[in-house]
Amino acid sequence: MKTVLNVIWLVLSGFWLFLGYLLAGLLLCVTIIGIPFGLAAFRVGLYALWPFGRTVVDKPGAGAASCVGNVLWLILAGWWLAIGHVVTGIALCITIIGIPLGIANFKLIPVSLLPLGKDIVPTDQAYGGQASGQRQYGRPGF
Repeated sequence: MKTVLNVIWLVLSGFWLFLGYLLAGLLLCVTIIGIPFGLAAFRVGLYALWPFGRTVVDKPGAGAASCVGNVLWLILAGWWLAIGHVVTGIALCITIIGIPLGIANFKLIPVSLLPLGKDIVPTDQAYGGQASGQRQYGRPGF
């Protein structure tokens, strides 16, 4: 089911959102200071390209630097990318088939606004369903 949703997502909105993140990442990578922000844009862009089956969790050890970086990100690129998710989500919610995709678009808004200090992991690893030797993300028991 995840693959079917991802293919529909890719055709209807994922590719265009990915292009927006790619453009933001390229613009942010122009300066040396902007490279970490550009890399975050590429990471979230790949998540926006193929989101089903993956989730966003807090990155262990993210501190004050990611908080300051998120404020800069919000000013430089976050608002524009979040507006893209809102517009695409509303457009997808017009049809019954598009409602799950529109909801997924709305779920991408927080990570588009504040991507630093977040990690994108497969959903089976996110909250304890990992194989032996893999790292567990998120809060145990939830």
